[in-house]
Amino acid sequence: MRTEDEFWVYWKENRIREKHSARIFIRGLSAGFAVGALVVAFIFSGWYERATMVANAKMSALVLFMAIMLLSFFVAFFYRRFHWEMQEQRYLEISAKKNKQAQKQPKSSDINL
Repeated sequence: MRTEDEFWVYWKENRIREKHSARIFIRGLSAGFAVGALVVAFIFSGWYERATMVANAKMSALVLFMAIMLLSFFVAFFYRRFHWEMQEQRYLEISAKKNKQAQKQPKSSDINL
């Protein structure tokens, strides 16, 4: 974890690049695939027999695969946006704190008057 000053300098230089980071997208994509794997596990485990019968009768494997892919990309996209927004909020809070501290400190020319 970076200190506030280190984070502020890093984010000031890299905020645009981080907005389109593939690393964060892949984390979200893996979370989406995990949710999809849970859905598949529930369908094929036979946990709820009636739902399993309906799923096997009316749903093709291609539709299930496409639904899991769409869910995964949806989760990945919003995870990346959420992560960026959280970091941007942190950056703006630190910037506001720095500006407030700078305004409180008297200028050297004001002291000599």
